Amino acid sequence: MAKLDREATTADIEALIEFAKTRRGVEFYVEPETFATTMTAVAVAHDGEWMRRRVGSPAVIHRVARKLGLPVYDVQLTGYPARMRAYNERRRKEEDGGPSEAPDADAPEFS
Repeated sequence: MAKLDREATTADIEALIEFAKTRRGVEFYVEPETFATTMTAVAVAHDGEWMRRRVGSPAVIHRVARKLGLPVYDVQLTGYPARMRAYNERRRKEEDGGPSEAPDADAPEFS
């Protein structure tokens, strides 16, 4: 069966390392391989900012984490941290321009 995605590269690993070195409180979450993607890892900072990159195998991200002194979790066992979801929600609100102060002129009125 053919994969739909590319394999992990040195650039993927370097991006995770750079993310971890330039942010506080980073933790790695290993994600399983799927039909569409090779094994990935998500680096999550203290404020919930995150980055996902291909890693190829759990041994790779465990080696990176050990060198950086950072924890690694299996996302299938721990799930994603709440701060990551909160970060995504904050970003979504920022992109949408936040809650509107003025009522929507096209919205129906209910009595």
